[in-house]
Amino acid sequence: MERFDLIVLGGGPGGYPAAIRAAQLGKRVALVERDKVGGTCLHRGCIPTKAYLQSAEVLDHLRRAAEFGLRASDVGLDYPQVRKRKDGIVGRLHKGVEFLLRKNGVTTVQGHGRLLGPTALAVETDGRGVQELEAADLILATGSRAKGLPGLQPDGQRILTSDDVLDLEELPRSIIVVGAGAVGVEWASIFHAFGVEVTLVEALPTLVPLEDAEIAHELAKAFTKRGIRAFADAKIELDGVRTDGGVRLRLTQGGQAHELSAECLLLAVGREGVVDDIGLEKTGAEVQRGFVRVDELWETGIPHLYAIGDVAGGLLLAHKATAEGTLLAERLAGQDVDPLDPLRIPRATYCHPEIASMGLSEQQAAAQGRTVKVGRFSFRANGRALILGEADGFVKIICDERTNEVLGVHIIGPRASELIAESALARFLEATTWEVGKSIHPHPTLSEAIGEAALAIEGAAIHG
Repeated sequence: MERFDLIVLGGGPGGYPAAIRAAQLGKRVALVERDKVGGTCLHRGCIPTKAYLQSAEVLDHLRRAAEFGLRASDVGLDYPQVRKRKDGIVGRLHKGVEFLLRKNGVTTVQGHGRLLGPTALAVETDGRGVQELEAADLILATGSRAKGLPGLQPDGQRILTSDDVLDLEELPRSIIVVGAGAVGVEWASIFHAFGVEVTLVEALPTLVPLEDAEIAHELAKAFTKRGIRAFADAKIELDGVRTDGGVRLRLTQGGQAHELSAECLLLAVGREGVVDDIGLEKTGAEVQRGFVRVDELWETGIPHLYAIGDVAGGLLLAHKATAEGTLLAERLAGQDVDPLDPLRIPRATYCHPEIASMGLSEQQAAAQGRTVKVGRFSFRANGRALILGEADGFVKIICDERTNEVLGVHIIGPRASELIAESALARFLEATTWEVGKSIHPHPTLSEAIGEAALAIEGAAIHG
C-alpha cells in the first residue's frame, strides 16, 4: 500500500486545487480521478456551456448588425464548428490542468477509487489491476451529477440531461426545458439563439427561484420579449411524457391546463452528490439529503476524512469548491483558516441577459428581520450599456439601514458575471455602500452602474 500525506478523491475544481495547494505547502499528494482531471465543470459543465453561450451571443449580435450601422449577410449557425470550438477550449484547459499537477509534483492516479476506510483507497485502474493508497488525511471531492425526476428518467434521446445535450450531433427543432434554475435558463438561452423553439417550465413560483424576486421578474420579461415561452408555478404531470415522435408534457398553471409537445425534453431540476459506489459506507461518514454532511471546516465527523465542493452540498459552484479546496489544504498544512462565509460567495448565471448576485436577497433580509435600504440603477441610463446595445436590466444593492453594511448585490444585464467581483471584494473588506459609491469608477463603463446604485441608497446618484 503506497502512502501519502494526503489523498484527494476527485479531480474537479475542488479536488485538483486542493491537491496542488497541498503540494505547494510540502505535502506528498495523490489525486485519484476516474475520468479526466478538471471534472464536470471543465468537461461537461461551466466551460463547454459558456463556450456555447459565447457563440450564441456572437450570433445574436450578428443578427442585429444593422443596429450598429453594419451590413452582415448570410448570417447563420455552423453547429459542427461551434462544437469543434468548444472541444478545442476544453482540450486546451484540460492539458493545462494536467501540466499544473505535474509541475507541482502531484501523483495523479486514474481509476475508480473506493474507500477502504477513512484514509485508505483501492483504485481500480485500467489494465493495472487494483492499486491501494493510504494517507494521513483524505479529502472527498467527487462532485455532483444531474438529478432525474420520479417517473421521468433520462434516456439520452428524448429525455436529456445537461450532459446529454453537449453530445447532440444535431439540434432538435423544439425542446421543453424542465427547471428554470441556472442550468435551465442558460440552455434555454443557447437553444433559442441557435434557432430551436424553446419552452421553459418551472414548478416554483418564479424563474431563477433562488434569485431576488425583482431579478426573476426582469428575466421573465426579457425571455418573453425574446420569444422564449415560459411557465412558472407550474404543476407537471409525469405520466405519458414520451411519444413516438418526441415528448408531450401536461401541466397546470393558475388553474389552467396546458399540453406541450417537442422533439425532446431537457431535465434541469438540480444536482445530487456523487456518494454511491465510493465505499462511503466503510467510513461512518453521514449522507444527508444526497450530500456528505460536513461542518463549517469541511470535517465529516470522522477523523482525517473531509469533504469539499458539490459532494458536500451548499452552493454548487465551481469557484466555491476551489476556495474550499485551497483553504482546507492550507488548514491541513497547519495554517489558521476561517470558515468560508456563503454570503460573500458570488453567483453567476450566464443566460441572456446575464444574472449575478452575492449575499442576501431583499426577501431573505426581510425574513431575517433586517431593516434595509435599497438602491437601484438601470442600465438604460448607463452609456456603456447603450453603446453595447444591451441596456435592459439593472443593479440592485441592499444594505443595513443602521450600519450601511452591504448585505446583497443583484445584477441583471450585460456582463453581470464580471461586474459582481467588485461587490464580492466590498463584502470581503466589510465596505459600506458609501465607500462603494464614492469609489471612482471609470467612464464609460458598466461598472458605473454599481457606484450609482450604491449612491442611490442615499439619494445621491447623479444619473438616476
